[in-house]
This record gives sequence, C-alpha cells and structure tokens, in this order.
Amino acid sequence: MNLAEYFEKNRYKPEYFIGDRVRGLWNGIPFSGTVGNDSLVSESEGPRISVFLDLPIKHDGKIHNLIIVKHKDINKSGKLLKKG
Repeated sequence: MNLAEYFEKNRYKPEYFIGDRVRGLWNGIPFSGTVGNDSLVSESEGPRISVFLDLPIKHDGKIHNLIIVKHKDINKSGKLLKKG
C-alpha cells in the first residue's frame, strides 16, 4: 500500500466543505454563516468546523466574525436550532 492509498483509507472524511452554508447555535446564540473548513485536529477533541459568520456575534465582551463549532452545533435541515 502506498501513501496515497493509506491516507485515502485512513484520513478524516469531512461532512461539510468550503463554502457550504450552515446555521446553528454557538454558546446559546443562533448563527448563520459559511464553512471555512471541516477538519480533525486531534482524536481527543474530535472533528470541528470553522464558520465565517454572516453577522458578527458579541459574546463575553468580544466580537466574533469566525467561530469554531462541533457537528452537533449545526442543524443539517438549515433551520435555526432552538435553545434547550
């Protein structure tokens, strides 16, 4: 088995791709934005998605234009998730 075959078999396969539109909740705040990447940085942390927001979010006194979320924070139907 060469390296290309090995990585094709064993690498993380993303669920979302650059430019995909997503909606969800981040720290209880609804968001809508565009996927930057869906990657696996470490096995202990699991996969994560960077999202470029349509509108900035102010959280804990800071303004965020880019957030990192988990797959569970994104609603696949495209509708906003509800708190609780």
